[in-house]
Amino acid sequence: GKPNPAADFQGKTFREVILAPTRIYVKPMLELMKHMKVKGIAHITGGGLTENIPRILQEGLSAIIQKNAWPRPALFSWLQEHGNVAESEMHRVFNCGVGMVVVVDKNDAPAAMDLLTRQGETVWAIGTIEKQSAGQPQTVVS
Repeated sequence: GKPNPAADFQGKTFREVILAPTRIYVKPMLELMKHMKVKGIAHITGGGLTENIPRILQEGLSAIIQKNAWPRPALFSWLQEHGNVAESEMHRVFNCGVGMVVVVDKNDAPAAMDLLTRQGETVWAIGTIEKQSAGQPQTVVS
């Protein structure tokens, strides 16, 4: 059915939400790199979380992402429900509300999150990088 724009999309129309421009993260990322070593950056575009994150990981490493670590925007829930899309497919195709993944040393994470928040970004700690187990994909969303 037709989406209810006010109730489903925080007062924006479906058209406004679906046609929102891609966020540009250059300035906050450059500022972050001035202050600490950034081990990886993945812009989560076409290919979603499970296809973009492996591009920045060394062989033998896996990103373990906790899907409850951030609020999923209503648009993605609507797409999943009305498109009958499996959860694994949602993470393979869409960013599900995570536009950029930044990998830093775990000891730098609090400072990185603080700096990016001060740069106007909304930041979540969404997972960890671990040694990849045999047969494990390079990105696991659970």
